[in-house]
Amino acid sequence: MVLFTKLLLAHLIGDFLLQPNRWVIHKEANKEKSKYLYAHVLLHFVLIMLLVWDLSYWKIALIIMVSHYLIDLLKLYITPKFRLKSIPFFVDQVLHIAVLYCCVYYGNLMEHTVALFQNLDWALVTAIVFVSSPAAIIMGKLLEAMSDKIELDHKSLPNAGKYIGIIERLFVLMFIIMGRWEAIGLLIGAKSVFRFNDLKESNNRKLTEYILIGTLLSFGLAVITGIIYVSV
Repeated sequence: MVLFTKLLLAHLIGDFLLQPNRWVIHKEANKEKSKYLYAHVLLHFVLIMLLVWDLSYWKIALIIMVSHYLIDLLKLYITPKFRLKSIPFFVDQVLHIAVLYCCVYYGNLMEHTVALFQNLDWALVTAIVFVSSPAAIIMGKLLEAMSDKIELDHKSLPNAGKYIGIIERLFVLMFIIMGRWEAIGLLIGAKSVFRFNDLKESNNRKLTEYILIGTLLSFGLAVITGIIYVSV
């Protein structure tokens, strides 16, 4: 686990802290002809050796460097084909981390992976999944009759309310698991402050009531989920 943590740290430093934006732009424009692509993967090799501080791991560092080159090169070619650039970015990061995982546990990769899944807190996983999209869909169904009577604000970001609700429910669930109930009150207060000016300017009683019901319902679902998880 210590080795994986060091490799992950080297990856984070190399991919985010020590990769200037001009390197990224140059790589996107020149692909395999970019000198910064080779500087980038070489930097990863150096970082791994520095953090591990053991020459016997040079083969692992070399494998990671070569795989990093191939994955980054693939991303450079497929990224223009995607409308959402975040998709190849996250796929790229998952592949890099998967390589690190395989390099660390190559001796018993299957056994370790099976044990990892067996030891997962499946009740927590279920709770997290529930307070995300399923809870959002349930809220949509419960508020469906009311939402038809509310004038839509076309200046809002697409699905912004949905994602705000998911994030706030995840925070509430985390606070309950940590036993920090007072933090939930602070979260409600912070959301009320941000919403106050919008509701004041709109002067729309129906919208105010709709947002209030939606907020209480969202927090309520998260609280119930948290209580059930803690009680199990």
